[in-house]
Amino acid sequence: MPLIAALDSAFIRHRDSVCFTLADGSRSWTYGEIDELSHRVASALRALGPGARVAVLSENDPVAFACQLGVLRAGAAYVPLNVRSRPRELAALLTTTGCDTLFYQGTLAAEAELVLAGLPKEPPAVAIGAGRARDPRLDAWMGPAGVRCPPPPADREAPAWIMGTGGTTGTPKAVVLPRRSIFTMALGLAAHMPEERPVQIAAAPLTHAAGGLTFPLLLQGGTTVVHQGVDPGAILESIERDRVTRLFLPPTAIYALLAHPSVREHDYSTLRYFLYGAAPMSVDRLREALEIFGPVMAQFYGQGEAPTICTWLGPGDHAEAIADPGKAGRLASCGRPSLVARVAILDSEGRHLPPGRTGEIAVRTELRMSGYLDAPEASAEIDRGDGWQGTGDVGHADEDGFVYIVDRLRDLIITGGFNVFPSEVEQVLWGHPAVGDCAVIGVPDDRWGEAVTAVVELKRGASVEEAELIGLCRDALGGVKAPKRVIFRDLPRSPVGKVLKKDLRAEYWHGRTRSI
Repeated sequence: MPLIAALDSAFIRHRDSVCFTLADGSRSWTYGEIDELSHRVASALRALGPGARVAVLSENDPVAFACQLGVLRAGAAYVPLNVRSRPRELAALLTTTGCDTLFYQGTLAAEAELVLAGLPKEPPAVAIGAGRARDPRLDAWMGPAGVRCPPPPADREAPAWIMGTGGTTGTPKAVVLPRRSIFTMALGLAAHMPEERPVQIAAAPLTHAAGGLTFPLLLQGGTTVVHQGVDPGAILESIERDRVTRLFLPPTAIYALLAHPSVREHDYSTLRYFLYGAAPMSVDRLREALEIFGPVMAQFYGQGEAPTICTWLGPGDHAEAIADPGKAGRLASCGRPSLVARVAILDSEGRHLPPGRTGEIAVRTELRMSGYLDAPEASAEIDRGDGWQGTGDVGHADEDGFVYIVDRLRDLIITGGFNVFPSEVEQVLWGHPAVGDCAVIGVPDDRWGEAVTAVVELKRGASVEEAELIGLCRDALGGVKAPKRVIFRDLPRSPVGKVLKKDLRAEYWHGRTRSI
């Protein structure tokens, strides 16, 4: 069944049920209202022709999510934009993807202006609410009330999402996720979380992770309570007040909830799935979360190239690991292969390794991408043959099939769920007159998973304060990519003078069971 057909079935079954509601209770949208909005958006987008690429720049907003659905309904490809990214980064992504139209939240008009100014040719833009004077407003631009847009051709390989990513040098690439990938993700998540009319909190971006997790909820007739970012106190109150059954947060946000003074004062009895992913989670903090929220923690593992649910560590797996000391180590795993993926550990020659042996984690699944947009060589680099796709992550599996991620092939830092490419930070640091050489690595951090850390060799006779270098990076790249710490020391080098970054990382990860 095509993705849109499955969603249409859900919209018919649940037409009068609440689909989205704002956390403050000021506004709700039924399935019927979201369905109609998506048809009105799709009918106007049809003029762009099949395969058009349409971006959405918005904070968490049900109307913006309806625009995402309208993009898919029109047979176009959705390009997610992260409002936390710098305008130049978003402009680079839109240039790479060849954006045909941009929807933006009216309150982000200034940001949209900066993004569009960075493009070789400015595409049409539509404001959700009052935006730039020259842009049409969504309510006037979209098709008339009651219009119905015919479904797109049933092409499983047609692009559904085109997501920004990057290589080890930070060069922008774009992952093309076909419709079968998004549908498989929705079915897989729904199968692992069987609920009748669940209620979820969306505090993570609906343009990205929370949006992907909303697709299975739509199939199940559930309600999404929309929060504007992670406010720990507001989320804890919402779980109790709104009788929430599931939510997703990256580990750093979960740590903030655990540290909140009222965390033990609320009723969490309705929770069935507290999802975490996007970055490793401290086992000690995980145990604390299980003690406070109950046996509801659930982890998924995926990546942009094979999204969300390649593996699954469900509530039952967590409970078993807590109850049986012999299985406690499973709390450090990312689970077993999900119902919609196969997982293997491969050696450098692409041969399958037995349990306990460490190699590259590879997946064979309908979740996989079509490839990197206009980058066949990059796509071929992760093709392991016979349908297997390399993840770039290093790990092993135990005798029971639980997968453990221990390192990363790619020179990438994941800090608080965000990707940071060291070369971007190194380029900024190299520009300072006191810096002779540097290497940027991720080091263990209880809050961030990995903390961006700059190891700097100063030029002979030069000096600079740590705060100055951190400020330089923050001004150029933003707070996420700026180092949390600068270490002044000599860098380890090979006989020919190459910086041995792997050896450097090993120093700071010594004694850890995982290097990620």
